[in-house]
Amino acid sequence: MKTNHRLRPVRVAGFTLVVMALLLIPARSHMAQTTEPQNLTPGEVQQLKQRLLQLEQTVEELKAQITSKDDSQKKLDVATGEKVGAPATIAATPTDAPAKPQDDEKKGESTFEVYGFAMLDAGYQFKQNDPDWFDVIRPTKLPSFPNEFAPNGNTYFGVRQSRLGVRSSTPTKYGELKTQFEFELFGTGADAGQTTFRLRHAWGELGQFGAGQQNSTFMDGDVFPNTIEYWGPPGMVLYRNVQFRWMPLKGRNAVSIALERPGASADQGRFADRIELQGVRGHFNLPDLTANVRFTRDWGHFQAAGLLRRIAWIDTNDDAFDLGGSAVGAGVNLTSALKFGENTTGKFAFVFGQGIQNYMNDADVDVGIEGNLAAGNPRRPIVGKALPMFSFITYLDHNWNKRWSSSIGYSMMDVDNSDGQAPDGYRRGHYASGNLLFYPVDNAMIGGEFIWGRRENFLDGFHSDDFRIQVSFKYNFSKKFTF
Repeated sequence: MKTNHRLRPVRVAGFTLVVMALLLIPARSHMAQTTEPQNLTPGEVQQLKQRLLQLEQTVEELKAQITSKDDSQKKLDVATGEKVGAPATIAATPTDAPAKPQDDEKKGESTFEVYGFAMLDAGYQFKQNDPDWFDVIRPTKLPSFPNEFAPNGNTYFGVRQSRLGVRSSTPTKYGELKTQFEFELFGTGADAGQTTFRLRHAWGELGQFGAGQQNSTFMDGDVFPNTIEYWGPPGMVLYRNVQFRWMPLKGRNAVSIALERPGASADQGRFADRIELQGVRGHFNLPDLTANVRFTRDWGHFQAAGLLRRIAWIDTNDDAFDLGGSAVGAGVNLTSALKFGENTTGKFAFVFGQGIQNYMNDADVDVGIEGNLAAGNPRRPIVGKALPMFSFITYLDHNWNKRWSSSIGYSMMDVDNSDGQAPDGYRRGHYASGNLLFYPVDNAMIGGEFIWGRRENFLDGFHSDDFRIQVSFKYNFSKKFTF
């Protein structure tokens, strides 16, 4: 059996001191007895007696120290549950100790963080685009015919990129509970062109499951380049959607599967003025299915994502035509961020599919009209078609040093139009940018960027360009509370 090492050093040391003292006293006494009968002078005898008194005093001091150590050890025994005066017991090893019941309550610390940034964008636009999108370049919002948004040349200022969010993390017996609630000031839809609060994320996650509004599972936000123009490359998937997500595998190898809110848009093209189409309504009775698999390594990451959806429309008119129908939307999104040394990262994406345009960063419609007269069915002279498309982005982000960085790249998106679309329908979009950013202190940035965009029409051969120079000032803030 093992000796309790916490007790043994004190008791052994005390025993040794006592033995030494007892041995010294007789020795000195014997010396005094044997030497005194010899021819010693009175002075020598007196010196021997003084030395003997000193030794006796030393012994008393040692005894007092031993008594003090014993009292301290008794207090320690009481505190540790040992019986006072009992022999040393075996110290339980980790393998000998009984298994402790698992704690069903939360373990670790909870955190709550407030974060965001204030940002000013200012620039000069050399050409023209839709005024509701004055501070961004979207190829779909460039003119589809000459001087649609004239005149050329506009100066713009805006703070619409500014953002505010909160997030929390709490450990539980079912895994980590995460929440995120985030807004920005960039109005879209009915608020296009306005500086107004717009929801970005309203998300909760517990263990393997998440629900709320978050980046689509079909999307890879890590390939968005370090640009300052808000909208960014049109050829990447960028869509925040309401969803329920299952994440059975996390970490360096990750898998996510989600059911997402459905939705799509259609282009009535050359038939837009036909009254027969006014009663056609979209019908979304099934959620979109999305999934991705992701591999993260020292060299960067690679992600493959897929999308499958049903797009349907119902003809509510009571007439001689039946213009209802459905189409299958499906797509693949291959993305990667590759490290080319310590200071350079390449960001790449390649997307292809049909009827997936509303998941893209900048696209027109998911469904176009196709002529159906050859089918010989007079009740269905036209049908809807999920429009095929492909796109890509290729960007390089580079850090020159701690204070300076740049991003440069190009993106393109191409749509295979249907024959029923108008000649000025959106066919292809181009986007390129380059910047130089300076970080004078932590959490502050000032930078300039040059951006070019182009729109190409379907059949009429028209295209329009936009060029702009933008300067942005960005100030980040965050505060994390732990409890």
